Amino acid sequence: MEIHYPELFAEYEALDVDCVLLSTTGVRPGNVAAQTLGHAASNSYWVSLAVPTEHAETTPSGVAAPNGEWHQQCPADGSPAVVVVDLDDRCGLAAEAVNHARPWRRQTRGTGPDDRCSSDPRSENRAAGFS
Repeated sequence: MEIHYPELFAEYEALDVDCVLLSTTGVRPGNVAAQTLGHAASNSYWVSLAVPTEHAETTPSGVAAPNGEWHQQCPADGSPAVVVVDLDDRCGLAAEAVNHARPWRRQTRGTGPDDRCSSDPRSENRAAGFS
């Protein structure tokens, strides 16, 4: 269900995650796969998608790279498989996304781990009313 909430994935990025592990049973053909690739690309981090093998023909499990492409996927025939990915892939699919796109997006959005306004009184006391 959480794949439908992009704000969660933006928060993961702000928390400086390297990979989000996503497991689901509710798969619509192509929908979850497209959203997985979109979250990986728009946040420049890895997203691992695990789905039941009964959905392998339309959406096989796999790992999306930070550039929004599948790095590895299980077979679409549902045969038993394990996907292994090196998340420290600085020269491959992740290089441009991790080294350039992610820092640029953080600077543009002001959403890096060090960009939080912790000194703002509204952040310190959320029970206070609005004025």
